[in-house]
Amino acid sequence: MFIQFFENLRKSGVPVSLREYLTFLEALSKNLATYEIENFYILGRTIMVKDERHLDRFDRAFSYTFNGLEEISLQDIINIKELPQDWLMKLAEKHLSKQEMEEINSLGGFEKLMETLKKRLEEQKSRHQGGNKWIGTAGTSPFGAYGYNPEGIRIGQNESRHKKAVKVWDKRNFKNLDDTIEIGTRNIKVALKRLRKWARDGAEEELDIDKTIQSTAENGYLDVKTRPERRNAVKVLLFLDVGGSMDPYIKLVEELFSAARSEFKHLEYFYFHNCIYEGVWRDNRRRWTEQIPTDEIIRTYGNDYKCICVGDASMSPYEIAFPGGANEHYNAEAGQVWLNRIRCQWPNNLWINPVKQNLWGYTQSIEMIKEIFENKMVPMTLEGLEQGMKELAR
Repeated sequence: MFIQFFENLRKSGVPVSLREYLTFLEALSKNLATYEIENFYILGRTIMVKDERHLDRFDRAFSYTFNGLEEISLQDIINIKELPQDWLMKLAEKHLSKQEMEEINSLGGFEKLMETLKKRLEEQKSRHQGGNKWIGTAGTSPFGAYGYNPEGIRIGQNESRHKKAVKVWDKRNFKNLDDTIEIGTRNIKVALKRLRKWARDGAEEELDIDKTIQSTAENGYLDVKTRPERRNAVKVLLFLDVGGSMDPYIKLVEELFSAARSEFKHLEYFYFHNCIYEGVWRDNRRRWTEQIPTDEIIRTYGNDYKCICVGDASMSPYEIAFPGGANEHYNAEAGQVWLNRIRCQWPNNLWINPVKQNLWGYTQSIEMIKEIFENKMVPMTLEGLEQGMKELAR
């Protein structure tokens, strides 16, 4: 059964290796799943899935492998060579009272009941209703649906009438996750983590275990050594489009901004509207009174910064291509001139677009900015952000 589960995971696109499979078997051998389908599912997912993008694939493989057990047919059971008796016995011990266990023992014990089950299935050729012998949907047989027995085993039934079934392979409803959906702050953080360059700086505030052990061994007494905490040394410039056609994406951009501030220690951010021109700002309430010259930003921040522009790139083509094309003020130089300047200053650059990628071709300005950025434009999805972080990390 578990080999088939492993094969189904691989067929579903979950990148599991023999190491994960052996770890899974080892965990089962130590009874970590406690003979419950819920714990079994969580254990398998914890060991087999290393990336959140693969959760949906795991769920589908799990469902495909195990969901049919609650609708198992008589012939299917007859063809089973070895039933998981150890699972059923453990569950009986866990869920049944002492009196019920004594009743089971009076009937010859658990193994005797399982032998009887196999024998009855081989003898029975059709559906049975009621009674106390055949496997059916009512009565007092130890097997079947809606019957009563202290060690009942539920077959082909969605819910219990007596709540005494030892093993129920309940049908699970799995929540789909996909790497093409728009994402929240937590998943954005996961994607942004790919853009990292570790460095140790600042005060010594982290225990250095290796040096502490070495120094203690050399000196003969406890000699604690510390070191600066390792931090992400990547420097990021974030330009955020606000207002107008960006209003529907406010929540999404806020989540990106929140995740970026959490992940990058060296983050500088500025706002613009539609396209970057001669001035940007930090406070939208003072966008006209406290603008920062774009030239000044270019002179201030070195080319070791990664430049990320976030916007829907949806505007009049004149706002990009011609002087005076901006819709809120007169721009002496075209927007594409300023975009080329920032790309020249910060060669590691990227444009993140919240518009669905399949709609980009319908907006001329998106195609224009995509061309200016030499196709380094990605959608604001988990897959898009991961692709963008890989591009910036080069």
